Amino acid sequence: MSSRPHPIQRHNTAHDLFLEFHKHRPQSLRKIKEEDESEGHPLANEVPLDFEMFQHVMKTGVIYATSRARVRGFDPEDPEWANMGQGAPETGPLPGAPPRDFHMSIEDALLEYAPVTGLKELRVKVAEYYNHLYRQGKDSKYTYENVCIVPGGRAGLTRCMAALGSTQVGYFTPDYTAYQQALGLFVRITPSPLLHKNADEALMPSDDFKFQATGRGLGAMLWSNPANPTGMSLEGTELDAYVKIARDLNLALIADEFYSHYYYDGDAVDPVNGGADDDSNWPKTVSSAAYVQDVDIDPVLIVNGLTKNWRCPGFRICWIVAPKPIIEMLGSAGSFLDGGANAPLQKLSLPLMELDFIRRDAWALQREFKKKRDYLLTELARIGIAVKWKPTATFYIWADISSLPCPLNDCLVFLEECVKYKVICVPGVFFDINPRNIRNVRNNKCINFVRFSYGPPMSNLETGVQQIEKMIQYWKNNPESVAMYQKESFGE
Repeated sequence: MSSRPHPIQRHNTAHDLFLEFHKHRPQSLRKIKEEDESEGHPLANEVPLDFEMFQHVMKTGVIYATSRARVRGFDPEDPEWANMGQGAPETGPLPGAPPRDFHMSIEDALLEYAPVTGLKELRVKVAEYYNHLYRQGKDSKYTYENVCIVPGGRAGLTRCMAALGSTQVGYFTPDYTAYQQALGLFVRITPSPLLHKNADEALMPSDDFKFQATGRGLGAMLWSNPANPTGMSLEGTELDAYVKIARDLNLALIADEFYSHYYYDGDAVDPVNGGADDDSNWPKTVSSAAYVQDVDIDPVLIVNGLTKNWRCPGFRICWIVAPKPIIEMLGSAGSFLDGGANAPLQKLSLPLMELDFIRRDAWALQREFKKKRDYLLTELARIGIAVKWKPTATFYIWADISSLPCPLNDCLVFLEECVKYKVICVPGVFFDINPRNIRNVRNNKCINFVRFSYGPPMSNLETGVQQIEKMIQYWKNNPESVAMYQKESFGE
């Protein structure tokens, strides 16, 4: 008889909820409906069992986590709740930041549809931003024709995917959860995961990237830099090498740079109030644009916007910067996908794209978010939650919960227990993206990780840490086996 241990059976209620509520398994739901509705099963009314002509669309990580919190009464206005799962930064005024005036009178012309590639005035401002920060001293400059305004980052990524031909698109894991849907939506695209030789490295060395991109024959690469969820950043000579590889292989490098202002390891000296009118003193930011040789030839697409770096997620005003021929294709894709971005909000965005405003606002952002990052790192270590890689960017921490008592060290169980204590986080399994289930995943490598966000205000983080500490202490004092945990209630 083999002495090989049996794999852990993850059939507890938290995983049942994940499979049914997230993946919408209709047959299992029908069984629940028939057998458990009278007993008040928490899934009995979540998903309709009709309309079988529709696919059962999976939730992204933040939406899943928030939906589980709502079962426990989550209200975003309730100060007792700590939403450390949110993928957006706090939107209110920051100390030392320049004022933002969001008043406007909407003229009749702005009631018309905006061009599907965006208002020219905003496209000009975006091009100036990239030229000023990343293209000084270079002959090739971006113009408004290199910019496409889109109604949100995911809309921009969808346009990119829709415009691609029949090709393989590489991606890393862990990475942004919405890539799973973006990479699996269009049949012309074949998703292709790039695997790290060393599981302990946060970023793939450029030599390894070149080897895999060449061997797989990639036509495109989709990645977040800085990386969501790890908070690590590829920059300098390594980022330069990635751009060169894309140029040499004619590989479309689709760089999701939504956190490019959230850096905490720069060498510049933080001036008082952003150093008004001091154009010589910019905080550290990073973009692939710095390493492009010819803006109309190098196949580099940069996706960014007001959502994160400008802390205006509700505007849904974002952009793609790329060679002019690609911008034309993206405009065509937008004409049947989303129709273009909101015209009045594009107009309202113009003052936010003034260079002095951007510089002063970025200084204030880095100053305040670094405080929150350092606080959360210190507190997580104190309560026994490890962090594999200290984030140098973004507003996320990729936390290792493997040392917590079983089954609390399972990210799905961890979330279910967190929401009982009015805390939200995102389970790590959502970041092990697997479009179209192209990989046979037996044991998810992210099962012992969760993503904490320090996007919310500091008071939110303080409340969250206090509640997580209480939760962990309870489990240490009242351990449960996996078998016992199967009977736990998740809906009352």
